[in-house]
Amino acid sequence: MDKPISVRLRDSGQSYFYNASGLDVKEGDYVIVEHDRGLDYGQVVSLKAEEDPKSKQPPKKVIRIASEGDRKQIEENRVKSREAFNSCLKKIGEHKLDMKLVEAEYSFDRSKIIFYFTSGGRVDFRNLVKDLAKIFKARIELRQIGVRDETRFFGGFGPCGRELCCAKFLKDFEPVTIKMAKEEGLSLNPPKISGICGRLMCCLNYEYETYKILARGLPREGEKIHIPEGKGKVIGVNVFKRTATVELEDGKFVEVNYK
Repeated sequence: MDKPISVRLRDSGQSYFYNASGLDVKEGDYVIVEHDRGLDYGQVVSLKAEEDPKSKQPPKKVIRIASEGDRKQIEENRVKSREAFNSCLKKIGEHKLDMKLVEAEYSFDRSKIIFYFTSGGRVDFRNLVKDLAKIFKARIELRQIGVRDETRFFGGFGPCGRELCCAKFLKDFEPVTIKMAKEEGLSLNPPKISGICGRLMCCLNYEYETYKILARGLPREGEKIHIPEGKGKVIGVNVFKRTATVELEDGKFVEVNYK
């Protein structure tokens, strides 16, 4: 019987859908999986994954729960990845390429090394790949990423005091707009609604639908309304308490409750 789970592959933070049929896996377990023509490792982040309806390929399998030997190899791979990072950094300097190296990762079976980088434009790294392939005798992949992906690699804590959503659980980066911040009634001061990556905070996106539901039946800030006390202008709305603060024409303030 199929057992859909979500696995965060390697340490990159990207999550994929896998089939753990026949295995007693738990959230937080490290597992060995089929991936990209070889074996790789990852950590189980959810036991309630939903298969991507756009995918035309059957989900790949979880081979086994990582053993003590597997965990040791994962740690060795992390050490080798740091060595590969330094070697790649040196070669980038030799080739005078306009790119910032962010991270290097070995696949579990060490058949492939992925180098992640950021750049302001396109980079011709063909000669760099040839040099790296000669050094490491493995398949080389250079993957250009954005500033949000870079932040996911390094992790950290947001202004809320919690671990960054991108590093903790987000699978994909969805578009975030100013409209979402307005729906929450937040100040549109960029530093206050931006994450440490400098882009609008990801939480605005997944909170947006909840705020829209909670705001149903409430007046909008700035709207002029009639209440038993007289005519007034809405100067504040609390969607959780379902109240609106109204400034009357005579200058008095009234809190209206919407149940």
